[in-house]
Amino acid sequence: MATVPVYCICRLPYDVTQFMIECDACKDWFHGSCVEVDEDDAPDIDIYHCPNCEKTHGKSTMKKKKNWTKHDTGQSTDIKAVQNGSQVFIKELRSRTFPSAEDIVVKLSGSQLSLEYLEDSGFNDPILVQKKEGLGMSMPVPTFYISDVENYVGPDVGVDVVDVTRQTHSKMKLKEFVDFYYSTNRKKVLNVINLEFSDTRMNTIVESPQIVRQLSWVSNYWPDDALLGKPKVTKYCLICVKDSYTDFHIECGGASVWYHVLKGEKIFFLIKPTSANLSLYERWRSSSNHSEMFFADQVDKCYKCTVKQGQTLFIPSGWINAILTPVDCLAFSGHFVHNLSVEMQMRAYEIEKRLNVKTLTPFPNFETACWYVGRHLLERFKGLHKCNKQPAPYLINGAKIINGAFRAWTKKQALLEHEDELPENMKPSQLIKDLAKEIRLSENLAKLRVKKSLPSCDKRGKTVSSVKYYRVSFILCISC
Repeated sequence: MATVPVYCICRLPYDVTQFMIECDACKDWFHGSCVEVDEDDAPDIDIYHCPNCEKTHGKSTMKKKKNWTKHDTGQSTDIKAVQNGSQVFIKELRSRTFPSAEDIVVKLSGSQLSLEYLEDSGFNDPILVQKKEGLGMSMPVPTFYISDVENYVGPDVGVDVVDVTRQTHSKMKLKEFVDFYYSTNRKKVLNVINLEFSDTRMNTIVESPQIVRQLSWVSNYWPDDALLGKPKVTKYCLICVKDSYTDFHIECGGASVWYHVLKGEKIFFLIKPTSANLSLYERWRSSSNHSEMFFADQVDKCYKCTVKQGQTLFIPSGWINAILTPVDCLAFSGHFVHNLSVEMQMRAYEIEKRLNVKTLTPFPNFETACWYVGRHLLERFKGLHKCNKQPAPYLINGAKIINGAFRAWTKKQALLEHEDELPENMKPSQLIKDLAKEIRLSENLAKLRVKKSLPSCDKRGKTVSSVKYYRVSFILCISC
């Protein structure tokens, strides 16, 4: 009877579930856990010697680090070339100066950030709220910490962990990450940024801001009984150790995002989503060596925004951002797509598809969400027109963009790529036709709605502008 080969110092058979490394001297294989070699560290080893072979062949040798290149910032002639996320990079990033976000960030109280405010002023610039009062959101008590996250979510839940120095992703159990977090001798900089917890007990103690729930397509238009479940993008827990860094990115599906810092601090590097900047971003992100180039050096302005403990930041659709964590930090966040930024969301989604980068997490079933929104807008426009009311201009514009996307997705040559995102019982051709009809009606009525006369004077001699309505009287309706 044949014997099963055994390996390692433990002399056990090969186990496909365990990481193993081969000794370059004796050619035997060893479990990483038995010889204290992490799987993430293995790519950096040039020649590996097991504990026995170390005695005769010497210690293992590591690969020499590449001399990573980086665009010159023009701010200093002695800046060394570094890899984004490395310790040298973080040190340089901390020392650099950036334009203050005071120039672009709108500061509001929680009660001021309302649906009416955003519909009147738009949601084009980041918004910083100093205190959570008035935001209509729920957060854990100030004593809540990382061990509590483990208790509420579960120690065996798998989490996506980012190795900041390498900017690589790996999986580990939450308990393993918590042990790393509390260790006194951290050999790596690891962070967790994609822990979506809406299906865990922690969902009961964290509620997103009210404005997010009011705007969100997923919360408002995705049917509860749909065969395809709602995208899990609304509640994230971010556990980041000191010097964690997330490189420049656009949120999935062009979504807007909110961040609340429960403990610690975060620094955001914000770049406006101009056409030029988005083109530069796409070119940078598609480059094979983008991690060797600091994207902020390629644009005119990158703003620095510090978000302190207890503050909440809202970033609009399309903004290109990177994040530095200067101290250990626990934060909560969530993504949301909405009617105020349809054009930018669609543009970001197209960029995301063209890039087709596996490390970029897409917005789950973004096109399905669009179909549900299209159906909602059709019924909304019909109801408004029936009541002699007119949809707000941003809704009309958004409906046109969505319907244009519907036409593109349902073309014969494109349907195969997109049909999996079609909701059940949806008749796309009829929806496109009916929505186009309501859009035309809205646009025509908007042209006919008012006829402005020349300024006239009232009895007191004060100049006034009179507005005459003719043919049909319509009311501009934003909140209906």
